[in-house]
Amino acid sequence: MDKKFSFKDTFFIGLMMFALFFGAGNMIFPPSLGQDAGTNVWVAILGFLITGVGLPLCGVIAVSISGSSLRDLSNKVHPVFGVIFTSICFLVIGPFFATPRTGTVAFEIGVTPFLPPSVHAHGLPLAIYTIIFFGVTLWLCLNPTKLVDRIGKILTPVLLLVIAIIVVKGIIHPIDHYSQPVTSYAAHPFFNGFLHGYLTMDAIASLIFGIVVTKAVKDKGITSQKKISKVTIGSGIIAAIGLALVYISLAFIGATSKGLVGQTSNGGDILTTVTQYLYGGAGQMLLALAITFACLTTAIGLITSCAEYFSNMMPKISYRWFVVIFSAFSALVANVGLTQLIMISAPVLTAIYPLTIVLIILTFIDKSIGVSRGIYVGALIGAGVISIFDGLKGAGIQFQAAENLLGHLPLYTDGMGWLIPAFVCGIIGLVISKLKASKTAQRKNAA
Repeated sequence: MDKKFSFKDTFFIGLMMFALFFGAGNMIFPPSLGQDAGTNVWVAILGFLITGVGLPLCGVIAVSISGSSLRDLSNKVHPVFGVIFTSICFLVIGPFFATPRTGTVAFEIGVTPFLPPSVHAHGLPLAIYTIIFFGVTLWLCLNPTKLVDRIGKILTPVLLLVIAIIVVKGIIHPIDHYSQPVTSYAAHPFFNGFLHGYLTMDAIASLIFGIVVTKAVKDKGITSQKKISKVTIGSGIIAAIGLALVYISLAFIGATSKGLVGQTSNGGDILTTVTQYLYGGAGQMLLALAITFACLTTAIGLITSCAEYFSNMMPKISYRWFVVIFSAFSALVANVGLTQLIMISAPVLTAIYPLTIVLIILTFIDKSIGVSRGIYVGALIGAGVISIFDGLKGAGIQFQAAENLLGHLPLYTDGMGWLIPAFVCGIIGLVISKLKASKTAQRKNAA
């Protein structure tokens, strides 16, 4: 019989879920969006919340109701796809992009404001900092039992308090009027916000963290799948509300601070300048400390997850060796710099995010009415072909003939041209699977 699960327990799981998702990018992207959107910030943040909050919540719920891992979900397309897609997701949220970003964000917000411009320009401080940052991460990951959870219990409330202090003063006494939107946000604020939410990487992470949250619920004595799903959904809503409030607040700060900050290349610059302006050196030091440890917690969680996955897939290489490899590689990539890292990661996320969205949607449909493999294959192919071209375009690689053809797709210019092909190809996949099933049945009857 399941143990009783109080609201306090649900709230704690929700706080843990918030801590898992609230990493490096969650602090820097909303202020950047707010600055670019200006007077259109509320329309833009709505799109951002769909991909930055709604999709991660759906991903966690999808994993909880299916009782499966990311590998199990993607295997429904094909076992080979399951291995490739899952590995790419782990590498993207791990050593290739998200984990290095924890080090660069911690440096940009926690160290850069205290360095003379001449020293910062050389790049040596970033190199020294990332070696120390990922060295500490490596040491902690080698013995991770309950560490991330314990740090999260202390640092998440502190970080939220710091953000609240900054935002409350920024709302009561706005730094400036709303800025004018840049060209893309002037024309399509909602869709630009929607695509900006990709950069948090949380929808991808949700398919990995979902199983962690489910395990946390089971550790509380809950065994019924229905009860696990109910608690996970409740906890997810709590985490989503927290994330949404933080994102909206930070976007407002970005939208009303351009007169002070000027046009910046990333949200880290906005936060450091605004905090310095509102509270002086003391506030900046508090923000630096909170951000540093929050990023460290996220780095530990990401490297631990990646090392566990790849050590299970390749048992000849131990967990400890993967921790060493991923920590060293993350330190190396982090030295690319925050702005450059975002520019490199954006095209990759543009290519794989639609696949993640389709997989999450199909998981919900599959749980309700059942979905054949043909639908999975068709929908993923339809979304994948378009999203790959979108990713290449984001990287500056364009095929004019293909662009002329794809330009006729609905929503293509808004970055969502994959939506209709995913639906149509999913239907085609259903028809093909039905025809194959019918032919197989006819052969059996004839025999």
